[in-house]
Amino acid sequence: MKPKVAFFDFASCEGCQLEVINLEEKIIDLIDVVEIVSFREAMKEHSDEYDIAFIEGSIQRPMDEERLKKIRGNAKILVALGACACIGGVNKLRNEWSVDNVKEEVYGDADIEGNKLFDAFPTKAINEVVDVDFYIPGCPINKVEFAKVVSHLAIGKTPQLPNYPVCVECKKNENICVFELGKFCLGPVTRAGCNAICPQFQDGCEGCRGFLEDPKMEAQKDVLRKYGIRLDDMMKRFNMFNYKKGVY
Repeated sequence: MKPKVAFFDFASCEGCQLEVINLEEKIIDLIDVVEIVSFREAMKEHSDEYDIAFIEGSIQRPMDEERLKKIRGNAKILVALGACACIGGVNKLRNEWSVDNVKEEVYGDADIEGNKLFDAFPTKAINEVVDVDFYIPGCPINKVEFAKVVSHLAIGKTPQLPNYPVCVECKKNENICVFELGKFCLGPVTRAGCNAICPQFQDGCEGCRGFLEDPKMEAQKDVLRKYGIRLDDMMKRFNMFNYKKGVY
């Protein structure tokens, strides 16, 4: 029997799920190996019986945390889909401020106390709440990589993410280094797999796929020194998708 697959979304723009839909006719190939039983963006049917759960978005409320735990309990395999789910993404930037400060900034004097819809806590990536089996990083995800991961899971093969920097893909594509164009790039320390899509269009990598398991930070600093870029400026860019409190 084909494994049953379900998609779920939390705090996100849902662009990663849209990339799945953007597979267009190639999605038929996926349907040959898996059965999609829940996918709010593409179908009205829903089932709580599934083998593989794909989760998009970060976790920001207790009610979302409980929902995620329920999904994890139903799924044999759970996959974090996109930057928000994998590393917290842009959503995690709000952790620089307290939840109360954020509420006040957004809602002002509105009476939201006691409403569970606004009962928030600091933003969490999926693996800060439940165990995650596999990750598909990116903002948005790479649809070709998604199809490859699904195919591997369907036949019981362990998906492997690249563990080399975006610079490798840039070299392969014969791109001009964006540092040479007077721009900034996190490609030297960011996990490849996107085919260097941002540098391909002469825009620096923002690190949306997360950093390498062993990023060569000294090499990155050497590049910064070569092009006269301050370390403080680099650290601010690090936080776009890979927020660390106190570095902003």
